[in-house]
Amino acid sequence: MADSLPTEFDVIIIGTGLPESILAAACSRSGQRVLHLDSRSYYGGNWASFNFSGLLSWLKEYQQKSDVAEESTASWQGLIHETEEAITLRKTDETIQHTEVFCYANQDMDDKIQETDALQKNPSSLTSSTLTKPLDSACLSEETHSYVTSYEMPAKDIPKNDGEISLEVSGVEGTLAEEKYCGDETCRHTVSGGDTDENKPIEEDNTDQLKRKRITYSQIVKESRRFNIDLVSKLLYSQGLLIDLLIKSNVSRYAEFKNVTRILAFREGKVEQVPCSRADVFNSKELTMVEKRILMKFLTFCLDYEQHPDQYQAFMQCSFSEYLKTKKLTPNLQHFVLHSIAMTESSCTTIDGLKATKNFLQCLGRFGNTPFLFPLYGQGEIPQCFCRMCAVFGGIYCLRHKVQCLVVDKESGRCKAIIDHLGQRINAKYFIVEDSYLSEKTCSNIQYKQISRAVLITDQSILKTDSDQQISILIVPPADSGTCAVRVTELCSSTMTCMKDTYLVHLTCSSSKTAREDLESVVKKLFTPYTEAAINEEELTKPRLLWALYFNMRDSSGVSRSSYNGLPSNVYVCSGPDCGLGNEHAVKQAETLFREIFPSEEFCPPPPNPEDIIFDGDDKQPEVSGTNNIIMAKLDSSEGSKNLESPGKHLEN
Repeated sequence: MADSLPTEFDVIIIGTGLPESILAAACSRSGQRVLHLDSRSYYGGNWASFNFSGLLSWLKEYQQKSDVAEESTASWQGLIHETEEAITLRKTDETIQHTEVFCYANQDMDDKIQETDALQKNPSSLTSSTLTKPLDSACLSEETHSYVTSYEMPAKDIPKNDGEISLEVSGVEGTLAEEKYCGDETCRHTVSGGDTDENKPIEEDNTDQLKRKRITYSQIVKESRRFNIDLVSKLLYSQGLLIDLLIKSNVSRYAEFKNVTRILAFREGKVEQVPCSRADVFNSKELTMVEKRILMKFLTFCLDYEQHPDQYQAFMQCSFSEYLKTKKLTPNLQHFVLHSIAMTESSCTTIDGLKATKNFLQCLGRFGNTPFLFPLYGQGEIPQCFCRMCAVFGGIYCLRHKVQCLVVDKESGRCKAIIDHLGQRINAKYFIVEDSYLSEKTCSNIQYKQISRAVLITDQSILKTDSDQQISILIVPPADSGTCAVRVTELCSSTMTCMKDTYLVHLTCSSSKTAREDLESVVKKLFTPYTEAAINEEELTKPRLLWALYFNMRDSSGVSRSSYNGLPSNVYVCSGPDCGLGNEHAVKQAETLFREIFPSEEFCPPPPNPEDIIFDGDDKQPEVSGTNNIIMAKLDSSEGSKNLESPGKHLEN
């Protein structure tokens, strides 16, 4: 396809992260000719999800890339005219660093499983496989590509679970269809039914603990396709910008979601469940009756705190934690509000804490007892959903397609074209580039922040209940002043992100050191490394850690446009993932850039009524913006059109 690319577009987008994918969908929907490129072999960039084998290949590719010479590309210097100059783009991705992998699960030597260089073969070894060079995943093999993305199945194959919000999955054919193919067989999963008492903690005696199912590394590799491991850990606020955009644009039909079932707190070395709704508060055994009344009164105030400025204006210069002490909240309630409801740092301002608390409360009850949703198959599904919308309206996609430089007109200072790795010159009016593609020269004045990440595979939940299908979020407060709280998200197998009898755990915080140094102390508090040796009763109460990955990811979300050197006026930059829990920054950035480029166009409007679509033969009727693209997509994706009428629950306002 790359050899026959058109040479004229309205918008060229480089990178397939969430903000770039939203912009691609918005531009294509407004009738613009869109070319969407990515040098990687998978969609999503640092927003991507991998199955277990794909993640190991991603790590291995980073390790090997540092030892091999850059592949030859077509020369571009001869394509630059005298009145033009070139802005070269970065050849390798340098956004991931300090990657360390640990395997604690037993290596079952009876199974002939191919070992990977990314893992230590000694199951109990604490020696890491440290990758000091930046990772580069642009050249994954065709075989690896089949492992990289998540897997989609028809909604009819999934038994509906209590608390699950089902969005129809469209079988749109085309450039993204291959992303859902699992080698020589189709992957099918089932979701276990809900449990009405699933949030009730249960006590487990030592006999039950000793009966834990033994899980080996070989089993994890065999069940690789059951895993969908996100590079960035996020949740969707049920009243957040991303959910509203998914519903408004009808992109929600391409995905499915589950409600996060519980919010946890870590206090005095123990994990406990936090009451969220009014019913949860009054049913809680963790709070006294007096505490319940105090908490309900404070939360009621937070819902309309703007109407009572006299109650907080005197504390505008104070931290939120100090403000909570003045509201007669007990230490127990202060901890719950600060770390499990507002989910902010102790040092955040009073007004920011009140805003966060109000946002949390407003999101309750829309789709479940907690404010959050999680996409089945992982966060990496969301960028692909918007890419599908772009493709439906005529956008062109090319993966494994590197861009060597931007071509800038010296007189006007505007970018005119790109030159790809094949030496092809492609012209456009506007260019959108993900930050990681910009060269060191362009970014020389920028001091990037970093995100510390850990991905764990464990054998049981951090808070065991009657149901083993829990999706939980936990904020672990900082142990020392000057350090950051750690966000822990625990996913069960019904999220299609891990195999049965395991949990996938994500840890995230702002970096002060390497990811391992930032997060290992929290891992030790919550988990016990798996070992065949006898362990004491206290350790038996903790989940066993089977596998762990630590890495640092660049956070470019706070970088202003003026910080980049020599950026043409029609080149716009999208940032990578930020450290926040939600996706608000990505959606705001995409909408802001779209309105700057196309101020007269609506941002991701609802799709047209099929009856209003004008076909080529009806040339006497007035043409609607974007109609030709709609016609092409509808003719090529009839299967997706059929699914628009499929039964089931849908996200609605």
